[in-house]
Amino acid sequence: MLHELGVEAEVRIVKTSGDMFLDRPLHQLKGQGLFVREIDERMLAGEVDLAVHSMKDLPTKRPPQLAISAILERDSPHDILVTPDGLSLEELPGEAVVGTSSLRRAAQLRRARPDLRVKSLRGNLQTRLSKLAAEECQAIVIAEAGVQRMGYELAYSVLDVERFVPSANQGTIVVVGVDKSPGHLEAKRIDHPATRAETMVERRIMEVVGGGCVVPMAVHAQAKRGGMRVLAEVLSLDGTRYVRVDEVIAAGDVQEAEIVGQRLVEMGGQKLVEEAVRSAR
Repeated sequence: MLHELGVEAEVRIVKTSGDMFLDRPLHQLKGQGLFVREIDERMLAGEVDLAVHSMKDLPTKRPPQLAISAILERDSPHDILVTPDGLSLEELPGEAVVGTSSLRRAAQLRRARPDLRVKSLRGNLQTRLSKLAAEECQAIVIAEAGVQRMGYELAYSVLDVERFVPSANQGTIVVVGVDKSPGHLEAKRIDHPATRAETMVERRIMEVVGGGCVVPMAVHAQAKRGGMRVLAEVLSLDGTRYVRVDEVIAAGDVQEAEIVGQRLVEMGGQKLVEEAVRSAR
């Protein structure tokens, strides 16, 4: 996109902690920003001008010198169930093993189908698909956006967004730069305002509720005529208990988003967050 605007750029690949430690679930790895910290450090040291991340990997607490330069138009926010035959969730046999790297997806799976066996699954998209092919799992749950970006033709069913509310910022790519730097100013030209409005509402709700990646939490904001629908929930790890908010707020209103987050906390979200944090210790 920058090239189309006449901006020349060199791509550098940086291996992060989140990419390297694949023997444990993400929530068992210490520290925040496992997929971004090393890249932040290189940017602050002047080694790179811009960083490109999956936005849901970007912590809400950020170094003050770094700014969200651009948020690209959102791809699919949905989760998908991938099986060799394209089965739906309802068609999976009892006791089927389903792999996922996400506590949120695991809790939602257990809520929807408590008879299934949920298995922790790490690695990039190719690694997860190889484990499905090797029959370590009968199905895996992943983000549709990743499959679409890779151009893979897979047998899958899209999970109902009402039951499988996505993670905050799912399906979104973010560009980070040093505030007011030339790179930041160039990247601002590819920002997608509507996606920025949705994702900032989601991030504010997530920030108010707290807990980070150790909490099964979902937030999805979608612009509608006359406002923005916000669907948010916090679940217990086993999916048997949850609190949920479904309402329309003014489009992109971060203050209203804060009220939604506080409501989730008061409805019992705080207790569920504390339970999840204790379990992760």
